[in-house]
Amino acid sequence: MTGLQKYYYHPEDFSITGIKVPSITEDHVENYPSVVDRFFTKYFYRKACSNPQPYKVFFHSNRICMISLAPEHEALKVGVKSITFDIGNTNRSQNQVKGKGKKGGMILQHDSAIAIVTDKNDVTYKVPSCIQGKLIEVNERVVKDVSLLGKEGDGYIAVVLPKPEHCDDIKSSLMTQEQYLSTLI
Repeated sequence: MTGLQKYYYHPEDFSITGIKVPSITEDHVENYPSVVDRFFTKYFYRKACSNPQPYKVFFHSNRICMISLAPEHEALKVGVKSITFDIGNTNRSQNQVKGKGKKGGMILQHDSAIAIVTDKNDVTYKVPSCIQGKLIEVNERVVKDVSLLGKEGDGYIAVVLPKPEHCDDIKSSLMTQEQYLSTLI
């Protein structure tokens, strides 16, 4: 090495437990897991009723939960016509949350409606919150573009924050991905 070359960056091979870690600048990983796959655990919920539809709950380690329609939901199969957060006596999009403690968030029970989805056959589905907690936000983008509802991550309907002491009970009341897939067979 001559002159300044010794100060230039020279990449080194780095491995964890014997597996080579790819360079973020040089190597391209084709099937790199998405943010949702890396940081959220997927759970599923079916409301006990005459026509139980599946819903997906993405549970983050920081307790934040994103609620969405499961891919097998009837509205996604037929095609979604519209979604509204006005559930009759309350408009969930008017939810105002402030501060670190999320003051002002609407308190939800696991069967509280957070939205109404209408499919292309004009069948309506009340989307339950699936978990008990505070409504932090609703995804206004799905109102403008209903095609987002089928996309994992972007197609969430609402974000709900459960209390820390309820997290274990909530997780045990929901179906894991393996349990849910076994119900489809």
